[in-house]
Amino acid sequence: MSRNMIIGGMLTALVVLAALLSFVWTPFAHTAMDIPQKLQTPNATHWLGTDHFGRDILSMIMVGARTSIAVAFVAVGIGMLIGVPLGLWAAARNGSWIDELIMRGNDLVFAFPSLVIAILITAVFGASAINAIIAIGIFNIPVFARVTRGGALPILAREFIMAARVSGKGDARIAFEHVLGNVANLLIVQATIQFSLGILAEAALSYVGLGAQPPTPSWGRMLADAQTLVSIAPHMALIPGCAIIVTVLGLNLLGDGLRDMLDPKLRVSRI
Repeated sequence: MSRNMIIGGMLTALVVLAALLSFVWTPFAHTAMDIPQKLQTPNATHWLGTDHFGRDILSMIMVGARTSIAVAFVAVGIGMLIGVPLGLWAAARNGSWIDELIMRGNDLVFAFPSLVIAILITAVFGASAINAIIAIGIFNIPVFARVTRGGALPILAREFIMAARVSGKGDARIAFEHVLGNVANLLIVQATIQFSLGILAEAALSYVGLGAQPPTPSWGRMLADAQTLVSIAPHMALIPGCAIIVTVLGLNLLGDGLRDMLDPKLRVSRI
């Protein structure tokens, strides 16, 4: 197990633990306002200080972790659920009009900046966590389709695939029984990368008011609330910003470690 994987796993586990703990306990109610205690710096009562409404920042960070993880997790799930079968189908029909249609459809989606289109979708259909999930999930589909197709093409040229065809197995059965397991390592690594990008996308959408809506805390909206108060309460911006950095860094290190562990070529080179 690599050092990157250990560090990334620890950082990711810390964020997940905070999110899970928020279901049963937070130091204060994340919606509780206490105006006389507003803009407090970290102290013994409020460990990470309070915001401009006197809300406990640690409680909001914990519940915000839950929001970010939920949005990114479901968005990645949408991308995998639709993108992986499309990629397998394109690989099985390599060179046909089906393959061309799927790949050109992917190119069309990639031609537009994902965050701009996500903002457009949430602006048209309304600002909510559900619409943010759909918007982020749409742009995960072509990513997983391309990764799946690229990993499946060399597998489909192997001898055991030809043996499976001779035995009478159809393309769909071959894809899910013989190909999917061989590209699973690529999909796992890509999922961690897309998860971190989903965290960033959710924070960006919330920052402009198009993500999770009040009273649900969001790291992006916490940054937006702090932007005019940085000079007098820098902790309001630093803490959610650090939460985003730690989460994305942990997921990227975890993905890098998983790649090293799951890629046979890298295992051989280390040996």
